Amino acid sequence: MDRDKIIEGSGLSYHYTIYDDEGKPAAEQAALDGVDLHVEKGQFIAILGHNGSGKSTLARHLNALLTPDEGTLYVNGYDTRDAQYLLKIRQSAGMVFQNPDNQIIGSVVEEDVGFGPENMGLPTKMIWERVEKALKAVGMWKRRGDSPARLSGGQKQRVAIAGVIAMRPRCIVLDEPTAMLDPGGRKEVLQTIRELNEKEKITIILITHYMEEVTSADQVFVMDHGKIVMSGSPRQIFSKVEELQSYRMDVPQATLLAWKLKQRGLNLPDGILSVEELVDALNQL
Repeated sequence: MDRDKIIEGSGLSYHYTIYDDEGKPAAEQAALDGVDLHVEKGQFIAILGHNGSGKSTLARHLNALLTPDEGTLYVNGYDTRDAQYLLKIRQSAGMVFQNPDNQIIGSVVEEDVGFGPENMGLPTKMIWERVEKALKAVGMWKRRGDSPARLSGGQKQRVAIAGVIAMRPRCIVLDEPTAMLDPGGRKEVLQTIRELNEKEKITIILITHYMEEVTSADQVFVMDHGKIVMSGSPRQIFSKVEELQSYRMDVPQATLLAWKLKQRGLNLPDGILSVEELVDALNQL
């Protein structure tokens, strides 16, 4: 095993069973088909794909909620198929899902964040130290005594992330964490994710279909029909507008506008990622 890698997946395949109207197995559908995924510690990885591409199935493998039919997956050096390592795997790679209400179970914010460490059997003093650090890391310390019901969607998702942080994972897997949020909530959560990666050096694996969310990632993987069909830096990926569109994917608005202007003869660089970059490029013409 490579000690610099937190995730090592080779030839991952996973099939769902399709049932007929009488409830009998009728066929198998490949959700993952020979996926190779290698993630170094401390990286910010984004995985893109339209609905049904396999990205959420892959996310659930990273936390051993699912295990591969074929191939191997090691998380922090532990084989996800080996049941004796299940707890260690889930302590290594925490999961954050779309709907924070499905993860928040406490009636008070700080009690909810302390639930995971308490279940780990940690001493009370250490639990509250972790709760404080986790809530401060996501900017929710001042709301520690509030009921989650009083929080906005973005704030709830930050609390859900704090609950994962408090368990001290090496890696956090976020499965479309902003899908149910308004633009303000999305911005809050993305800023939190970036700061955890940059300041706490936590490996981030962000599963999303929002193009603008991945522009600061170290590496982007694009999935289609259970396969990884593209990989590279955000700039490399978004330089291939037509290929992305062939996989039913959009690109950031600034990238699309720059591409269309280039098609009309303007000498613009490939893979422009933001409005600011586009303005700078246009000013230099």
